[in-house]
Amino acid sequence: MNYQQTIEFLFSQLPMFSKVGASAFKNDLLNIRELCGILGHPEQKFPSIHIAGTNGKGSTSHMLSAILQQAGYKTGLYTSPHLHDFRERIKVNGEMIPEEAVVRFTERMKPSIATIQPSFFELTVAMAFEYFVERQIDIAVIETGLGGRLDSTNIISPLLSLITNISYDHMNILGDTLQQIAFEKAGIIKPDTPVVISETQPESVRVFSDTADKRNAPIRFADKEYRVIHRQPGANALHLSVEYIPTGDVEPYVLDLPGHYQEKNLIGVLAAMEILQLKGFPVPQETIRAALSNVKRLTGLGGRWEVIAQNPYTVLDVGHNEAGIHAIMEQLALVSYRKLHIVTGFVKDKDVAASLRQLPPDATYYFTKAQIPRAMHENDLLKLAREEDLQGTAYPDVPSAYAAAQAHAGKDDMILVCGSVFIVGEMPVGSGRI
Repeated sequence: MNYQQTIEFLFSQLPMFSKVGASAFKNDLLNIRELCGILGHPEQKFPSIHIAGTNGKGSTSHMLSAILQQAGYKTGLYTSPHLHDFRERIKVNGEMIPEEAVVRFTERMKPSIATIQPSFFELTVAMAFEYFVERQIDIAVIETGLGGRLDSTNIISPLLSLITNISYDHMNILGDTLQQIAFEKAGIIKPDTPVVISETQPESVRVFSDTADKRNAPIRFADKEYRVIHRQPGANALHLSVEYIPTGDVEPYVLDLPGHYQEKNLIGVLAAMEILQLKGFPVPQETIRAALSNVKRLTGLGGRWEVIAQNPYTVLDVGHNEAGIHAIMEQLALVSYRKLHIVTGFVKDKDVAASLRQLPPDATYYFTKAQIPRAMHENDLLKLAREEDLQGTAYPDVPSAYAAAQAHAGKDDMILVCGSVFIVGEMPVGSGRI
């Protein structure tokens, strides 16, 4: 098979959560353990950092990867889902896994795929681990796909675990209370392994603290040690002054991820780096600052308040649940525009109504759907949105919705594309991106 045939094989033959939802989720780690056993247990052959959380884990993963790369460490990065290219999921020093490596691994594993019948995600995790060993990386940053306790990535023994936050998402799998969701995220806490919690939340404090105590894992709540004392938002950068509370020392940072919500992620990253320094990965403070101002360039991260055009000011953001949309609205409040146009779509196994309630009623909406089975039909979304007093028109696909927004928006207006990772992923790449 060539690369395109290989990707079509993976997408069509293996159960894929992003397409079909919960039916692709395996509630145990048997398949990934068997796959990695066949490969000689690559998960045991490199140091790693493990990251979970409802929102912010992707940005946090890319920030940490950027810092380690900038410091000269050969850094593996595993994230999901991808926006445009499958290979975005597996990177070393910001470079995607080569097409040839994807083909070679898939061909090698075909007999095992036939007998084990893994999910798409399980095979992708095994591919990443094998590739990291092949490239002889110094360290890997591993993002969970869903939850933590039963996530396929949860067979590593990391130097450090980090949990960004919890909010309502994937309730049909993780539970319908924040405590249940926190329990699943806490599953990445390992015995005698430090864990950083980026954001202290009343619903999760006891769950995380009790789990860490049972596993003798040192736990640190980052926002009890660091706080932002000054911020200056901008269209392309976020200027922050961060105080280390125990000493009162203040450090300036410039983030090329301009979303206001990145403040919480940054604090978790700083606490994590403090631990990594003691774990054999020293990084000078000036290197940390330089990396944080170049996360996009170093890692290729997109879709986090990604400004793709001016006149009209056009932003993509992968916020896709109630808390994610709320964070986008906080950032939106910092922007000046004449009229707001929102291109949006959701998957039908989310609490879509809760997300719609976060959106402003005075915007013009272009309701659409991604081309996956999980997507909520644009007419169903339109009906649900009208119940929340949101007005707009339905479109069958993202390019047509975006084209309509462009046609109606004046140069002093703003276009926001959000609601689902897959909506952002299906944006036409050549349509005014800067």
